[in-house]
Amino acid sequence: MVRLEAVERATARADYARDGWYAPGTGLDPALLDSVRHSIEEMSRMERPEVVYEAGSRTVRALHGCHRYNDVCARLIRHPLLVDLAETLLGEEVYVYQFKVNIKSPREGKQWPWHQDYAFWAREDGMPTPNAVSIAINIDDVHEHNGPLTVLPGSHRHDLIDASKPPEPAGRETWHAHVSAKLSHTVPDARVRRLTEECGTTTLVGPAGTLIAFHPNLVHSSSDNLSPDRRAVLLITYNAVRNAPTRLTRPDFLVDPDTTRVRPMAWDGPEADDD
Repeated sequence: MVRLEAVERATARADYARDGWYAPGTGLDPALLDSVRHSIEEMSRMERPEVVYEAGSRTVRALHGCHRYNDVCARLIRHPLLVDLAETLLGEEVYVYQFKVNIKSPREGKQWPWHQDYAFWAREDGMPTPNAVSIAINIDDVHEHNGPLTVLPGSHRHDLIDASKPPEPAGRETWHAHVSAKLSHTVPDARVRRLTEECGTTTLVGPAGTLIAFHPNLVHSSSDNLSPDRRAVLLITYNAVRNAPTRLTRPDFLVDPDTTRVRPMAWDGPEADDD
């Protein structure tokens, strides 16, 4: 399957509206996944500002803006399944707002605290509405011990939590607080407890190649990697073209200033060519 079937489009929209996340029945082709893995290994060895490390170490925590300097990632954002899924869920044309690979190295990868992605996009970048979607791709097998994503299903319907007093935009000097284990915008523990009682929790595990789309207001977190297995997850955030942010103060590799619509490629395999 390269695009969603009509029946799955309806299911995707319904599940996404109800739960704040949706996992299509088909993932990425294994050969394409191998190509992406190879690119991640190459980029992790680079000395670039887009490569972020765990605090006090040289263990890579994340790679940002990879579609801007890696050919495999540049093609991946145009995969017809990904573009079709994003446009199905948002109901309009999309562009790539953010691209990153979160890496939790064996026994070293640290947590991501409870948060909503839209808190950063609204408060730091001035994104007008949460009409965006992040599509996560498991690059490795993700299981309960290597730091999987945990979500509170339906929590996206509470909109942006505790947003009455947004801080001033951080700008280029303090963007590291947006990508570390100590995030600058988190959901208070007391609110997480109440939401957990109301919504329950779901841990998003699955084999390499699994795709998961989730809403910007979905409350989520992930734990430390306590296992001998790496957990790498690639995330592409597609934003509606009409929903471009009103201010761009963060580095281009965190917020892509190019709001040109992404057009899907003709795709017959991992080395697809432009149509």
